[in-house]
Amino acid sequence: MDNFTTPDLFDDHRDHVQVADSGLCHFGKKTTFSGQAVTVTCPEDNSFAADILHEDGKGKVLVINGFASKRFAFIGDIMAERALKNSWEGVVINGCCRDIEILATMDLPVMALGSTPRSTLKRGFGDKNQAVTMLSTTINPNDWLYADVNGLIISSAPLL
Repeated sequence: MDNFTTPDLFDDHRDHVQVADSGLCHFGKKTTFSGQAVTVTCPEDNSFAADILHEDGKGKVLVINGFASKRFAFIGDIMAERALKNSWEGVVINGCCRDIEILATMDLPVMALGSTPRSTLKRGFGDKNQAVTMLSTTINPNDWLYADVNGLIISSAPLL
């Protein structure tokens, strides 16, 4: 269990961290998580996110750049099950998710801008290991993310 609060981390490291603006909502049952960022770019297509969740996610947080789209859901219950099976610490989405009534029962932390029932297109578009700019922050691959009910903190070095 992660033993921190983001307000305390901010107070202790304010000169060395970024804080995401308000706007991310929690959709998973678990709301406190941390890990190193693995980034995928998903232009209305979650193919890259779906693929990367087959990899070992121990100590990692998947950051999906949906370019703040509210048209499509970039993760749902099937991808969340895959993430849990492969030990991902959490998922942060610059976009929406779906199946939120199921996500709410799962131990996978999911933070997103909202929800919508529409799934993405599946065309194989996207990229890995790109910086994700969202909510006045830039998340780079391998940055350290710390999240709880208060919000999201990004650091280039581990804080705990």
